[in-house]
Amino acid sequence: MTMLFNPRRLAFEALADAAEPPPPVDYLDWARRNIVFSERISAFPGPYNEALFPFFSEILKALSPDDPCSIVTLRKSAQVGGTILANIFTLGTLDMDPCDFLYVHPTEENAARWSKTKLMPLVRETDAIRALFSESSRDGGNSILYKERVDGRGAIQAAGANSPAGLSMISPRKQVQDDLAKWSMNEAGDPETQSDSRSKAFFNRKAFKISTALISPGCRITTNYHAGTQETYHVPCPHCHELQELRWENMRDHIDPEHPEKAHFVCIHCGCEIDEHHRAWMVAPENGAKWVAKYPERARYNRSFHIWVAYSPLESWEALARAWLKVQTGGPDDKEKGAGAEQVFYNDWLGLPYEADNKAIGWEDLRDRAEETGFQRGIIPAEALALSMGIDVQGDRVEWQLVGYGRRRYRAVIDCGVIDNRAGSHMPGYKVHSGHISEPEVRAGLDRLVMRTWPDEWGNRRSADIVAVDGNAYTEDVWGWVRKHPKSRVIMVRGDNKDTARMLSQVREFDRKGKPKKQKWASRFFNFNASIMKIGLYRDMKKTDPEQTGYIRFAIGLGDDFYQQVTSEIRVAERTRTGHSRYVWKLPGGQRNEALDMMNQAHAGAIRLGVTYWTDEEWDMIAERLAKMEKPAQADLEDLITPVPDAPAAKPAEKSAENALVAAALARAERARQRNR
Repeated sequence: MTMLFNPRRLAFEALADAAEPPPPVDYLDWARRNIVFSERISAFPGPYNEALFPFFSEILKALSPDDPCSIVTLRKSAQVGGTILANIFTLGTLDMDPCDFLYVHPTEENAARWSKTKLMPLVRETDAIRALFSESSRDGGNSILYKERVDGRGAIQAAGANSPAGLSMISPRKQVQDDLAKWSMNEAGDPETQSDSRSKAFFNRKAFKISTALISPGCRITTNYHAGTQETYHVPCPHCHELQELRWENMRDHIDPEHPEKAHFVCIHCGCEIDEHHRAWMVAPENGAKWVAKYPERARYNRSFHIWVAYSPLESWEALARAWLKVQTGGPDDKEKGAGAEQVFYNDWLGLPYEADNKAIGWEDLRDRAEETGFQRGIIPAEALALSMGIDVQGDRVEWQLVGYGRRRYRAVIDCGVIDNRAGSHMPGYKVHSGHISEPEVRAGLDRLVMRTWPDEWGNRRSADIVAVDGNAYTEDVWGWVRKHPKSRVIMVRGDNKDTARMLSQVREFDRKGKPKKQKWASRFFNFNASIMKIGLYRDMKKTDPEQTGYIRFAIGLGDDFYQQVTSEIRVAERTRTGHSRYVWKLPGGQRNEALDMMNQAHAGAIRLGVTYWTDEEWDMIAERLAKMEKPAQADLEDLITPVPDAPAAKPAEKSAENALVAAALARAERARQRNR
């Protein structure tokens, strides 16, 4: 009856409804009321427990509309539960503050996997959310990458940074940029700029940038962290109650290698030990723990946070200490096949960027040190228990380099040369033009090189356990030679200079429609991360203590050309067409880099061989077997003084015994790779 007799009141009621502010968007309260984790998606199944992750509460407040910042940055380590935050922000928004929401991953493949394994299980298990989305695959608003609310008031668009089209599908008021450090340039330019631009039309926009760090300079998440408030979590000492940030150096300096289970921090105020059983008490806000900003004046635009595993209940301090000791001793690492183990530790455990050595040690310094501390060229040092050969293919010549590997990521450059199509498979120096790999004489020289043996310090004669040949420029010609040899001994490789690439991955090629193409060389053609290998190589070249993990030895007499080439490239910032910077490896004009390429090719072969998986026990077995091998009938001393340039190959039976353990290790490495996938 009000509508008939009091239209003035009706008008005021309508005005009041329109003017009434929306209910507060409190992500923390929403998580408490709605999120229940299953055993499938969480290590702590059950309702969201703020006490387990109290450091997340302030980040969730920063993500709410009440906080004026438009960017929230979280630089984190791998095991702190950061995905929980992103999912709460995403689903809480669609429930409390509906809008178009963009969730960007490094690739569309990552986006699809996230939708299937993370998003939809949580949607089905959250009562407040399940009713908002259709379960029918026939519904046009429901696909793997696009989930629209049934009332049309908002949608989640999952996209890959590698796809400009996916980034332009919607204009989102809110978005998550996940694994930001792994984003690479796409066809249209810088994906971060493209993603940011999609939300510029909204004054109340909010972008959550979250990632572990990678290589610095050039790490996207670190750049955003430094542009913001740079907030770190300060906790009270359980003894004196003074606040302090938990820093890795504080723990590192007190680790006992014999007792990593006793890993602890030391209070910077009172000097008392802080043990892991204190952690739950320390991180609780009611005991004084809080976020402290280095630049609080930046809070209106970008609130940036850093958190790492020392604060998280998902990892123990003992595990952290053991991971560090494993890096120091060069033991097998279960991520990225042991290569770049130090980088993996800094990124995944500490949440910190790995500082790149953008320029190598001076070539003269490296040469002089090698001449003082090196070994006789062509003689395999006792520490080199496995041998990998890199072969570089040029238009007018084929060059090779033999590298030995041992415990603690030890490397030794034993010999190098150019295929000589006139006299055999060995000719030192870089002046000979041997011809192209398609020529029969060059292929014959390569055949002899694969079978060639070198003497070691025990008096054995050994050939390369694996040969990795450059298959990038002349793929068909290289394949024509490679296919005659067993894939366990000879593989094709090519470098990938993106920091985000895997250390070693099988080459995959696609047709115009994006479907995989089956290539005849697919089973033995591999990409390797040349950029990360160069960073690690340049860092290891600077190590002067033979006991250091990653120490590299060089044979005497490799020549100035070798050292000039192996230190030739530098990592520089390059401006893109969109005006942004990216870091790339450059070869200064007039210089050559074949020696550097071959070191990386040999390293790719070593990873494929599996040396980074071998335990101390396996290294012991290899050393013992080599020490007990039957020696050649000829005098060992003569071989050590004057090695034969092109020695005959070992007998088949001897060769089989020599490589038996290596083959077994390769099989184990392959099984481990399959499990890691």
